[in-house]
Amino acid sequence: MKISFHGAARTVTGSKHLLHLNNPQKKILLDCGMFQGMGKETLKLNAEWGFEPGEVDYVILSHAHIDHIGLLPKLVKDGFNGRIFCTPPTRELLELLLKDSAYIQEADVRHINKRRDMQGRDRVKPLYVEEDVYKVLPLIETVEYHEKYKIDDSVELYYTDCGHILGSAAVNLKLKENGKVVRLTFSGDVGRYRDVLLRSPEDFPQADYIIMESTYGDKLHDLVAPAANDLLRYIEETCLTKKGKLIIPAFSLGRTQEILYMLNMLELENRLPKLTYYVDSPLSIKITNAIKRHPECFNNHVQELMRKDSDVFMFRGLEFIEHVEASKRLNSSNEPCVIISASGMAEAGRVKHHIANNIGEANNTILMVGYCEPNSLGGRLKRKPDSVGIFGTQYNVRADIGIIDSMSAHADYEDLSQWLGCQHKNEVAKIFLVHGEYDVQEKFKNRLLRKGFPDVQIPALHQEVGLGH
Repeated sequence: MKISFHGAARTVTGSKHLLHLNNPQKKILLDCGMFQGMGKETLKLNAEWGFEPGEVDYVILSHAHIDHIGLLPKLVKDGFNGRIFCTPPTRELLELLLKDSAYIQEADVRHINKRRDMQGRDRVKPLYVEEDVYKVLPLIETVEYHEKYKIDDSVELYYTDCGHILGSAAVNLKLKENGKVVRLTFSGDVGRYRDVLLRSPEDFPQADYIIMESTYGDKLHDLVAPAANDLLRYIEETCLTKKGKLIIPAFSLGRTQEILYMLNMLELENRLPKLTYYVDSPLSIKITNAIKRHPECFNNHVQELMRKDSDVFMFRGLEFIEHVEASKRLNSSNEPCVIISASGMAEAGRVKHHIANNIGEANNTILMVGYCEPNSLGGRLKRKPDSVGIFGTQYNVRADIGIIDSMSAHADYEDLSQWLGCQHKNEVAKIFLVHGEYDVQEKFKNRLLRKGFPDVQIPALHQEVGLGH
């Protein structure tokens, strides 16, 4: 038995890890994520698998973020015809996100090809279109949390809640090869133990091998509570004092709902300024409605609040924008307001246009509220440059760039260590660190070695490792 790492290896996006079983012969892909925000390398990374899609028997998903599911349509397009497993909420969110991903790719390619036509260069094609998404859906089978699901005679799946986003799960596998059983756990992304909305990550069964994320393996987050106070401060400084616009790039899944929840809490406390708060993302609207259908995934505090407040994501002044024309009108308006729009790394979607139209005015603020790949537009803005390139045009950065790091849905090093706390260290043969930047992973690796885990490895892209047991 062996494993090869084809994404999120010494980087944060593109999660793809391939298990190879010898007897019987079988290949299992853990996640099928898209690389995002990797600059000029992004297209090449997403085009090259490092394995044959047609040889994969099963895909097992951890959760519905695009960097974990975004290449499923391309996988099917390139020859995969096996079974795909995920939790029921992930199935619901996956369809929305993949359709949106296809739409964004087609729109971006049209924009790019206009320029390429003028330059006399060859046209480019999207990785997939919406039609390819519909070929993925019949292959999906849902598995509930805590259900021992026998995929076949040599593979058993057991999902435990990871508290990262709605439907997120650690993938716990029992793999039988040559009469021996190997216990392997893949964390997906681990959430926080004091999350604003979701339940805490659960303990998971004892594993021989653990593949775990390490995004914030060198950081300790601030307490979640002050994040609402920080958000309020930016609203007051930008919209009330400077009479400008506060633009918040936020992922449609997870971060947008967290911001809406905080704004609702500020209103309940009579602290929310009387402004218009726009959610300018059709996908965010659909996902927020989907999340409302799964209150069982909320933590006890949110469930208690729902007994008094039937909609914890709704408050005075909130407006949802669906149509492009209404979105464009926001750019010509001088109204002080808050605009929450996707994507969180500011790499695509309407928020990129809002930033381009507002970054040159000193009374505006661009507020970054989560992790961004260093090469993404969001990552570049977090470095507070004098100018930045957007849509091939250079813009002077006169708007303030704000940062709230405490809102991350990713575990910090204490959360990650707590998640591992249920394991007997002497039974864990190897831990593989994925989904993190290399210097961060090195620090977290040394932390885990000091804690007594005997073997911690940081695999490189396309590296193959034997799982001798």
